[in-house]
Amino acid sequence: MAENKPHTKQPVTAGKNEDFDLQATADRAQDFYARNKNVINIGLLAVIVIIAGFFGYNRFVKAPNEKKAQEAIFQAQNYFAVDSFKLALNGDGNNYGFLQVAEKFGGTKAGNLAKYSAGVCYVKLGDYQKGIDMLKAFSSKDLVIQSLADGLIGDAYMELNKADDAVSFYKKAGAGDNELTSPIYLLRAGLALEKANKPKEAIAVYQEIKQKYPQTNEGREMEKYLARLGVVK
Repeated sequence: MAENKPHTKQPVTAGKNEDFDLQATADRAQDFYARNKNVINIGLLAVIVIIAGFFGYNRFVKAPNEKKAQEAIFQAQNYFAVDSFKLALNGDGNNYGFLQVAEKFGGTKAGNLAKYSAGVCYVKLGDYQKGIDMLKAFSSKDLVIQSLADGLIGDAYMELNKADDAVSFYKKAGAGDNELTSPIYLLRAGLALEKANKPKEAIAVYQEIKQKYPQTNEGREMEKYLARLGVVK
């Protein structure tokens, strides 16, 4: 009687067919590269050039320009610090003012700051529309500094008797939920709305200040402003 031997699975090994398939795949890839190598090489070269250009620009163009801009703005900042706004704005003949720095180095951090400072100078000198234009050209990721710029635009619009425009920028300045600046500019928005004969909108702003910033000076005074518009506890 024949002995029944247990069947065991043999390990699967790569046979000739599998080797052939792998080789065919490699051949197809090589053939694809051979037929398209010019396009592929140009694409790779473009990526290398872009990366090298980015780092080269930052090191050899952007960094030196930033340093030059910081040196150029130095004297204008000194004039600004002592309220010599005309000299700070236009320079003294030997040193740049904020306008020249903003024009020559507008793509740098110092050049961007020069736009803000030039806007402040114009507003201080009573040239409100030019101040607005310069401040609108400025932008900052720092929410406090940006709110100061927007708030000053609001002030300039108020000087031009454009209350609606002022309200828009006051609200923008007060939108960051910053206890340092938001209640100040929201209060100015409320006052501008009162001047524009929009008491209901002013009440809404005052109530927002009261609710959001009760511990600030502005928040503690809101009962007075609301009572003046007929709102009582």
